[in-house]
Amino acid sequence: MNNKEQFKRILSFFTSLILMSVFVIAFAYIWYVFYRGFTVEGVEVLSYYRKGHWTVIGIYAIIMMLFMNVYGSYKVWYLKTEDAIYSQIISILCANIVEYFQISLIGKDFMPVTPMAMLTIFDLVFVFAWTFGISALFRKLYPPRKMVMIYDGSNNAQTLVEKMSLRSDKYIICKAVCTSDGMENIIKEIDGYDGIIISDIDNEIKSRLVKYCFENHKRAYITPSISDIILRGADDVTLFDTPLVLCRNNGLSFEQRFFKRGFDILVSIIALVPLSIVMLACAIAIKLEDGGKVLYKQVRLTKDGKKFKIYKFRSMIENAEVNGPQLAQDNDNRITKVGAVLRKYRLDEIPQLFNILKGDMSLIGPRPERPELTEKYQKDMPEFTYRLNVKAGLTGYAQVTGKYDTTPYDKLKMDLMYIENYSLLLDVKICFMTLKIILFPVKTNSEELGE
Repeated sequence: MNNKEQFKRILSFFTSLILMSVFVIAFAYIWYVFYRGFTVEGVEVLSYYRKGHWTVIGIYAIIMMLFMNVYGSYKVWYLKTEDAIYSQIISILCANIVEYFQISLIGKDFMPVTPMAMLTIFDLVFVFAWTFGISALFRKLYPPRKMVMIYDGSNNAQTLVEKMSLRSDKYIICKAVCTSDGMENIIKEIDGYDGIIISDIDNEIKSRLVKYCFENHKRAYITPSISDIILRGADDVTLFDTPLVLCRNNGLSFEQRFFKRGFDILVSIIALVPLSIVMLACAIAIKLEDGGKVLYKQVRLTKDGKKFKIYKFRSMIENAEVNGPQLAQDNDNRITKVGAVLRKYRLDEIPQLFNILKGDMSLIGPRPERPELTEKYQKDMPEFTYRLNVKAGLTGYAQVTGKYDTTPYDKLKMDLMYIENYSLLLDVKICFMTLKIILFPVKTNSEELGE
């Protein structure tokens, strides 16, 4: 690692440390000034010795760190400025809300909310200034890397160039080289740039390029193939002195399915309590707009290709598919005014909590596809059936990392990345990431590209 990269890591660490320190110090001030010694009928309900105060402040620091890790709030230099701000906002809101209820539990009553509101306002004002300042600093110290694209003549390379051009603060694709130019010419081009971007190319050429970049300390950004993703989720086998990796195709283990089901039931029941008011409001709005049905049922596929009827709030006009199944498009005239709002904030999906309780779906997993579309996708992508190794989900890895118009092939890759790297902790993280997507809907690729 060169000195410049080493300094970047050090700078990133200390900027994150300063940010956390400000949050914790601000909370400590609020705790000592407003909550410590809080009295009810003359009795101090939050009175502690010194270590007790430190414990409360330490717990707040841990809560804030957890939310900041989930939402990537430390990566101010990595995210777009607006995404970094969104991550900071939701981390602060979640941490301060959780802390308020913790303080209320300690005090055995609802404590005054004004001090925590003051803390939240201070935190938000600070992170706005902090994020813009740190982003500007990193852009000045670390200008975008000059990259060369390696492709094989497919259209996927052009799409990838367009997407990476949206992050011109980090990457500048200066040249594109086709694999047909030969390995010798490709290597000559690589030497003049900071790194390479490898599109979907022949595995043998990809392997040689990755090794060359590794040997010469060049960055290599690789578009993974389906087999690459499967290998990433493989287990190491050490039965003898020859390394092996084991690729399974069994979906989740019994233990994983057991705890995942318990997690699904618990979260769904808890979520239905506050969301019942939201569902009532959605139902009234749908009924008032055109007097049609509130709920919409549609056949979808879940684990092992099993069919089930999914529940959704109706967001389109009735009989929207009288001419046969078709995907919704941008500015689709079949979508109602209320439906557009429901779709934007994912409110039309809430009734699927009942599908989860029935066992048709899971909270997290690949989104359930229609049989007709699945059959269509399988013709171009035979691997599409791999995503049926687990139950379909209300939300998933593809939903929190992709966009509404992400291609089916890229969504398939994301779904397989989730399945091959499954853990209950990953489910929890995706739940929190879904909250961010609901509060701060992401733009589609076409919107960002100005199409």
